[in-house]
Amino acid sequence: MTEPLPERVRTRVLIIDDDEDLNELLVEYLGKLGFAVTTASHPEQGLRALAVAPPDILILDVMLPSMDGFAVCRKVRETSATSRLPILMLTARGDVMDRIVGLELGADDYLPKPFEPRELVARIQAILRRGAPAQAEPPLRVGTLEISWEARSASLDGHALELTTAEFELLGLLVRNSGRVLTRDRILDATRGTDWESYDRSIDVLVSRLRHKLGDDSKRPRFIKTVWGTGYCFVGGKG
Repeated sequence: MTEPLPERVRTRVLIIDDDEDLNELLVEYLGKLGFAVTTASHPEQGLRALAVAPPDILILDVMLPSMDGFAVCRKVRETSATSRLPILMLTARGDVMDRIVGLELGADDYLPKPFEPRELVARIQAILRRGAPAQAEPPLRVGTLEISWEARSASLDGHALELTTAEFELLGLLVRNSGRVLTRDRILDATRGTDWESYDRSIDVLVSRLRHKLGDDSKRPRFIKTVWGTGYCFVGGKG
């Protein structure tokens, strides 16, 4: 059974979905659990709400009028104030391509429609737990890559990396296991949870996004090496 959140938490959720019946249901359901929920049935309205008061997490439907969820996700990731905002995308059940495109654009998770509200709450809580500040631990430096666990931030060559929650979680996992080959299933369990479908390309997409931000080359890796047929290995910036 899903327990209500403590009153002091008041996690702020913004839902952008043109299904007003679903929005109404989620406002009531999430509200009873202690979430502060705002909804927008049009993408432009949602983007204005984001600019005024960024939430703690964005629930974003793919199918929207005038501008689809992918375009909204891209705008959110390109805006400095919301570039690291956790995004959970709602996709058509069984449409793997929607999931892949959403992940490539920077979504942290996806949930196929129709869904049980309890599952949505579980996904929200999992994303927010991954993004919570870590216990005090000194920053780690690997060559010119520096990771601050407490601030959940990373920089390379003195420049801040704009990493999403999922990207930072993956980087941390790889660095903590430097020199060890991690299978896709191991990465999936650690960064996504066992409720994800292990057959999809989510991990490959996530690694590709992280490599791009690190300026890494899969053929001549400086940081992340592909071990064909197995998974990935952090090579310590020695490439």
